[in-house]
Amino acid sequence: MKEANGKGIIASLDWWTIGIYLALLTFGWLSVCGASYSYGDSDIFDLSSRSGMQVVWIVTSICLSFVILMMDDRGFDTFAFIIYFAMLLLLFATIFNPHSIKGSRSWLVMGSLRLQPAEFAKFATALAVSKLMSTYGLNINRAKDFFLACAVIVMPMLLIIGQRETGSALVYSAFFLMLYREGMPGSILFTGVAMVIYFVIGIRYEEVELLGMPTSSGKYLVLLLVHIFTIAMVHVYCRNKALVVHLAVAVGAVTAIATLFSKFVIPFDIVWAQLALTAYVMGTLLYEGMKSSIKSYFMILLFAIGSVTFFYSSSYVLNNVMEKHQKTRINVLLGLENDLAGAGYNVHQAEIAIGSGGLQGKGFLNGTQTKLKYVPEQDTDFIFCTVGEEEGFLGSAGVLVLFLCLILRLIHVAERQPFKFGRIYGYCVLSIFLFHLFINVGMVLGLTPVIGIPLPFFSYGGSSLWGFTILLFIFLRIDAGRNLIRQ
Repeated sequence: MKEANGKGIIASLDWWTIGIYLALLTFGWLSVCGASYSYGDSDIFDLSSRSGMQVVWIVTSICLSFVILMMDDRGFDTFAFIIYFAMLLLLFATIFNPHSIKGSRSWLVMGSLRLQPAEFAKFATALAVSKLMSTYGLNINRAKDFFLACAVIVMPMLLIIGQRETGSALVYSAFFLMLYREGMPGSILFTGVAMVIYFVIGIRYEEVELLGMPTSSGKYLVLLLVHIFTIAMVHVYCRNKALVVHLAVAVGAVTAIATLFSKFVIPFDIVWAQLALTAYVMGTLLYEGMKSSIKSYFMILLFAIGSVTFFYSSSYVLNNVMEKHQKTRINVLLGLENDLAGAGYNVHQAEIAIGSGGLQGKGFLNGTQTKLKYVPEQDTDFIFCTVGEEEGFLGSAGVLVLFLCLILRLIHVAERQPFKFGRIYGYCVLSIFLFHLFINVGMVLGLTPVIGIPLPFFSYGGSSLWGFTILLFIFLRIDAGRNLIRQ
């Protein structure tokens, strides 16, 4: 097979992306060396050391990439569902494996080799959802088709949760960024963001009194936000100016009067007035929807009901359902607890390591925090703290710029795909890398929850490195065949 201009597959490869991949592998290995090195070690290439084994994973990953590039790109489309269902069976079987590592049953142990199927399920899920969404006649804006695509994404999530590996399961929520690119209504993405805002504000300020009144600041602010978001959605999706003004005046007046009355006349819990106001807003939306038969009113009503239900249920789940260590992690993240000797220890030590690196860092293999093993999991989940300590702000910024180049390049390559399957798969790859980068770096800096996911091409381990390599090079192989003349 040759390209229309006479070039072959090798010449059609996106060598910029491959160059970035090789650069990330190089800097990742140096970081593993720094994180696993102990004073007195004489050979960083010794296979009994973590840095030596990482060389093995890197070499095998490069070999794996060559194998993928030699495959027929049409096979990924043809066998997408077969690969997906085979991976679901493997994930299901893994739940019942007898080996438990750090409380998780997500690893298959074969002698000295350990593999984590959840890392490979990412590319299988990306292939399956790309195959499904590129089917002729499928429309993501139809409820049936949307929920079918969601089912493909959620199935591996549930099986991975069954393995007690919640962090890896959350990665699959990144596929919703791809769904948004492919036409998923922005209201769904906004709803997800709104839920996060409700949770953070509501839990963070739940026990804080509002201006000395017997009212929870968290509940007060969340319900006020529900009212504001609901009115804004009426404005955007219904274009009913009179209703927007009516609801805005009602919400503003009732909230202000209730707040002033509680502050200066008789103190009472303003939340009850807000809940009554919420019921009024919902009733108004129901009435307008039935009167006009406009679907948008019912969707906004569903958003309002879901918002209130989510907030009150999330508070209950946090306090009564979650395990103690999970609740502590969230409280530490939100600043409700310090627990520097427990749940907050990893993040605190990682912040010390990064801060001690200064502008230029302490130099390769010279990090004191990492050499003295103050940071747990410093060559896996917390590998970025090694970059910060040894290479400083400049090195950390350089690594982030390199990842940014990868993300931008993936967008460029995805957008030039002639077929929907290739474009959707490209955005699946982009979404997964972006999620891993944001969450991993964020948790090291104390900005996101500690959920234990690797930094692509940096964290030690064969499963994650192989998984990311397969994910990326399938896309590069699909891209290389975009202009091929088939014989």
